[in-house]
Amino acid sequence: MAVDSQKQPVQPRDARIVSLILQSLGVDDYDPKIVHQLLEFAHRYTSDVFQDSLIYAEHAGKTDLDLDDIQLAIQGRVNHSFTTPPPKEFLLELAQEKNKQPLPLIPEKYGIRLPADKHCLTGINFSIVPDVSIFDCCYS
Repeated sequence: MAVDSQKQPVQPRDARIVSLILQSLGVDDYDPKIVHQLLEFAHRYTSDVFQDSLIYAEHAGKTDLDLDDIQLAIQGRVNHSFTTPPPKEFLLELAQEKNKQPLPLIPEKYGIRLPADKHCLTGINFSIVPDVSIFDCCYS
């Protein structure tokens, strides 16, 4: 759903900032719930960093926070919360190795192969209208 600023109700300052950041990145078509999700993520991240920096300051015996405590808290979050992707060269080698293996042959029938109908419980094992000619030869 496209976000149109004229149709949107008045947003809080932080929501407007997130919307402007998305627009500056070229994201014009997004669900309005994305703004709330990003706000919640930013709030949780900053409050967690702030709490960690308070713990570091208390451990160092300081009463006030300083830049070193906040940087240490951010570094701790980055090291434990976010992972970096593997190098591109490693992924290319892995892809080449995997692509060397031929694909399995496509079976002529898809799904599970069942035995003949006469050997399956799903097969028809009855007749609704009996063949009258069989009875005529026996009873005449």
